[in-house]
Formats: sequence, structure tokens, C-alpha cells
Amino acid sequence: MTEFDPERFEDKYEHYFAELQTAYRGAFEAMNDRYDSELVHAIDQGVLAESEPFWEGDEFRVELPEDPVARVAATGVLVDEDHAREVVDEYVDRLEAELLAVFDLDG
Repeated sequence: MTEFDPERFEDKYEHYFAELQTAYRGAFEAMNDRYDSELVHAIDQGVLAESEPFWEGDEFRVELPEDPVARVAATGVLVDEDHAREVVDEYVDRLEAELLAVFDLDG
């Protein structure tokens, strides 16, 4: 387990790249087990590939690019807008939980 240092997380891609990959992969696998793989892949590639994780106080927050549902639709995956929004939100929650787990901060 990698020891987490909030100050080092400011340069996360330099200090924690492998841990970030592990968290993103874990979230992808968990979501892919629950939802249509095309939808999960569209969210992964069209939204989360351009997301940015931040450490704020005692939790992670994942900032998404503008209009994530439109980005999913732009991939050509046919999905109801409300369902896409729900899955994106759940995916972000899962990713934030995976980040906590990777750094052993989930209590």
C-alpha cells in the first residue's frame, strides 16, 4: 500500500500515477460488471479519460469535463439521458471510493 501525502498529490501524475491507474481500472471493472460494457467504455473513454481527481480535506473529488452526458452521446452509444447521468454519477462515486481504497484511506 502506498502512503498517501496530500502535498505530493498536488503533483499526482508524477508521484501517484500507478495508484491512479489502479483506482481507475478498479472502478471500470466494477462498473463493467454492473452495466452495459459499451456504456461503461463510453464513459471511461469519453468522460473519465479527461477527468481530474483532487484531494479535498479528507476525501477525493473527481472533476469531470463539461457536459459528460453529451460526451457519452457523442460516442454513438444509444442510452437514455437520465440513465446515462445516473451511471456517470455512480461511476464517479465508485472511482472516488477506489481512490480511497488504493491509498488505504477508506477507514
